[in-house]
Amino acid sequence: MPDEVRYRLLALRAEALDRLVGLGASRSDLVESARGANIDDEHDPEGQTIAFERAQLDTLVADVGRRLKEVDAALGRLDEGTYGRCVVGGEPIDPARLAARPTATTCVAHAGR
Repeated sequence: MPDEVRYRLLALRAEALDRLVGLGASRSDLVESARGANIDDEHDPEGQTIAFERAQLDTLVADVGRRLKEVDAALGRLDEGTYGRCVVGGEPIDPARLAARPTATTCVAHAGR
């Protein structure tokens, strides 16, 4: 089972890294398209759109960064032998919860706390 879990976590990590690369390309495209334009964010309606798109991309990049940290932490717990144990109470995390959320750190009972 640890090998299956490691494989799944590494696949999630690879997906997140691919997403990060794609978002970086999207941001580069956005910056490049705005470079030659005469954009005044305060007075140009299109400027608001570009600023919004840039903020949206920044948010997505931050979300992927958090996801990578969660996956790396789960891999660390796997190496330490604590993966699948609730960090609050120490009890095993239900396998169905781990199947749905492989980076979970708490059991369902402690998830809302």
